[in-house]
Amino acid sequence: MKKMKDSRTSSIVLHNGLIAVLALFWLIPIIWLVCTSFSAYSGMNTSTFFPKEWSIVNYQKLFHPDSVSQFPQWFLNTFIIACFTCVISTMFVLMVAYATSMMRFKMRKPLMNMAVILNLFPGMLAMIAVYFTLKSFNLTNSYVGLIMVYSASSGLGYLIAKGFFDTVPRALCEAARIDGCSEARIFFQIVLPMSRPIVVYTVISSFLVPWMDFVYAKMILNAGISSKYTVAIGLYKMLDKSLINSYFTQFCAGGVLVSIPISILFMIMQKFYVEGITGGAVKG
Repeated sequence: MKKMKDSRTSSIVLHNGLIAVLALFWLIPIIWLVCTSFSAYSGMNTSTFFPKEWSIVNYQKLFHPDSVSQFPQWFLNTFIIACFTCVISTMFVLMVAYATSMMRFKMRKPLMNMAVILNLFPGMLAMIAVYFTLKSFNLTNSYVGLIMVYSASSGLGYLIAKGFFDTVPRALCEAARIDGCSEARIFFQIVLPMSRPIVVYTVISSFLVPWMDFVYAKMILNAGISSKYTVAIGLYKMLDKSLINSYFTQFCAGGVLVSIPISILFMIMQKFYVEGITGGAVKG
């Protein structure tokens, strides 16, 4: 018994030690980014890990726009796009998940299989087709076109939400139908209040897509007008060869500021987020 306990203790120590080492490697770039953002030097300095002189001037410069850096406007643009996308995508995902979980219709299984197969292909494969489709409707260089791209295929990511809805007692929905409730009323007044974790998970996931995306934003907002950039495009422009020596530490400061809203959102909603993932993985 003692040998078994010692072996189990050694296994736990090794396991935790490995996780600690991996966590350290994962944190090193983040620590470097934060430290560099407080550097008094404006360019890239790779000679030392920690800056020789500390300053908050980079954060101050971000909120004093110039011809290159218009961070407050970029942040506002991204926030507006993310909020609209979040609302539309969340409704699409939850409604598709409800339909495939609670309703029975002829093409249900084929449509579910088709959605899973389409999700196996990277969205980047459709970039050129998406761009020329938007261009034919004059929706390039517009936030409407970008929101449509982010939201249009969101319903394909219904699988985790469907798995959670499968855990909702079906007898409640049947009883509501017998009482004369419409599907919309069952969805909004019975199923959604019982599915708060998966709703939170879906909201966060939908918000993160436009908040962190660079590729589609760069492709669609290609007019070169700085005030219309999202945060990702604006920060990327600071890394241009002609600007990097003057704006690199501002780029790091912008990266830190962009991560703050997401970090706060995760900390507040962490409990529901984890419950949503684990609950949605039970069935599917």
